[in-house]
Amino acid sequence: MIDWAETRWRRAKRCTGGNCVEVAKVGGRYLVRDSKAPAGVVLSFTEAEWLAFTDGVKTGDFSFE
Repeated sequence: MIDWAETRWRRAKRCTGGNCVEVAKVGGRYLVRDSKAPAGVVLSFTEAEWLAFTDGVKTGDFSFE
């Protein structure tokens, strides 16, 4: 069970408004949530899944151009 009170959520440095994605690492899992709805849905990923996603972002796999 995750202790939500102890969870440290992080936002991207570029996030200056309220429309941000927040990420936390808890017990070997990477958690993602919408900063506008912190009590809402939290997505959970393994380390392998998270690393595959971030590598894909870095290499442009998700580019719409």
